Amino acid sequence: MRQSPKSKAVATAKTSIHGLDAPVEVRRHPTARRMTLRVSRTTRAVIVTVPMQCDLDDASVFLNRHLDWVRERLGNLPLPVPFDDGMVMPVRGVLHRVSFTGEAKTRHLVDHGEDGAQSILRVHGSREHASRHLRGWLFEQARRDLDACVLHHAGQLDLRPKRIAIRDQSSRWGSCSTTGVLSFSWRLVLAPQLVLDYVAAHEVAHLAQMNHGPRFWNLVRATMPRMDEAKLWLQHYGTELHRYDAERAG
Repeated sequence: MRQSPKSKAVATAKTSIHGLDAPVEVRRHPTARRMTLRVSRTTRAVIVTVPMQCDLDDASVFLNRHLDWVRERLGNLPLPVPFDDGMVMPVRGVLHRVSFTGEAKTRHLVDHGEDGAQSILRVHGSREHASRHLRGWLFEQARRDLDACVLHHAGQLDLRPKRIAIRDQSSRWGSCSTTGVLSFSWRLVLAPQLVLDYVAAHEVAHLAQMNHGPRFWNLVRATMPRMDEAKLWLQHYGTELHRYDAERAG
């Protein structure tokens, strides 16, 4: 399940442009007839797609001609939110304030709490490693939720995945391999539970239908009646999830 349309390029080169504070990817595509330009909302990268015969110099000249357009698009992107003490982030659709306590390790490196009317995530251990502890905890929570949802939907549809993988990825919320491995983005745990549940159902249905035809959507709807609501949420708010820990998105 893709997060946004993305062409399959046969070759990708990374470069930089003087005066442009953003990564640049040049993608040579066999069907491209002209050079095109876009700014990824998830990776914050500038992507230049070119015909196979073009080289990096051609792409650089093209990009330099459109620098004002690129800077405007980059300036309109929401600011990234690194994992840090005092940050506010959603977990299962509920905003939490993060507190790096600096206290010695307890039984749990991360725990929930309340600070007045606001939910809080307390991250224990040294502040130096707090962001890593938080990231690991979020991966674990994503796996726990997705394991349960996949088990439910697979049982409903009488299907059996080979295994589940949780990854840090930007182009897909989930995917299903031909061998039956289901892969998911950890950032789904930031979204409301309905959304994570829908993506799990979507990928489970691919175990039976490796396409997006009518039979596939009938399977998804059979086990996830509120799929339209979840799809709409992803369309409107999905890219916002990539603000968090953005420097590690890949």
